[in-house]
Formats: sequence, C-alpha cells, structure tokens
Amino acid sequence: MEYKSPVYNVIAVPIEKIQANTYNPNAVAPPEMKLLYESIKMDGYTMPIVCYYVKSQDIYVIIDGFHRYRIMLEHSDIYEREGGKLPVSVIDKPIDQRMASTIRHNRARGSHDVELMSNIVKELHELGRSDAWISKHLGMDRDEILRLKQVTGLAALFKDVKFGQAWKPVDEEEEIYR
Repeated sequence: MEYKSPVYNVIAVPIEKIQANTYNPNAVAPPEMKLLYESIKMDGYTMPIVCYYVKSQDIYVIIDGFHRYRIMLEHSDIYEREGGKLPVSVIDKPIDQRMASTIRHNRARGSHDVELMSNIVKELHELGRSDAWISKHLGMDRDEILRLKQVTGLAALFKDVKFGQAWKPVDEEEEIYR
C-alpha cells in the first residue's frame, strides 16, 4: 500500500472533542498570539491541528496546533465563523513518537532572517504602506519596525518619521542671564 500523508484526510472536529497534550513546551508571547488571531481572522485556518485520536474516550489530543486551538477557544468571532469546528489531521503513533512529533513541529518553524524581514519592511514602505499598517499586518511594534528600517540603511524609510527635539540650542548670552 502506498503511503498517504495525514494532511490528505483533514476532518472537521468540534472543539469540545479536542484537548491539549500535557507535554508541549512551546510558548507564544502575547504579540505573536495577537498576530495569530489576526492571521486566522483574515486568512482563516490554513493549517490543520495535528491530533491523536483516543477512541476509548472519543477525544482528539493535540500534537501540534495548540495555539490555533486557543484562538478558537478565546475568540467567539472565530468560534462562530468556524461553527465551533477545527480542521484536524490525525496521526496514529505511540506517546513517545507523539512527543517527538510535537517537538519537531515546534522546532521546524524556524525564525525569520533579519535581513529578509528588513527588505520586506522596505518593500512595503515603498508600496506606500505606513508603519501602522506594517505593525498591524505583520505583528510588529514600532521599535521592531524602526530596527528593521535601520538595517536597510535607507534614509527614505525615515522620511515620514517625526523626530522630537532632544535639545534646543541656547544662545550663550541667554544662558548667562538665567
């Protein structure tokens, strides 16, 4: 029999039948959770939750996708739009292999390259996108956008930035009479 990846058998599972595992070490900071919410709100669920089916209890235990699961639990607009169901891809492996799968999924996501991210910010800026737009749609705060702009070294990226007066020159004579 030819191997068929689980993703070809995605099923819609009521969220009430899904449970978190007890061993996932992954944590997502609030800004990234906000971005995940925005991503799911704007794009929908584009990746299934990976689960193990426990037949005796008729539940699905999460292997990967806990934070996508949390978004539905914590946001009624997403729950309602999706009819309370999550896309689930089921794998059937013993607990040790499920634990290893969780870690592989977490670590395989990688991280973003600073130079590539700064080029994306540059291109978005050149397309007329404001820092506020970039912040909202890419989940970045102002400082991160500023740092990425600095990497590109282009003064044009700062043309709309309002800089405060760090100091005001004082005439020497004025200083004497204070």
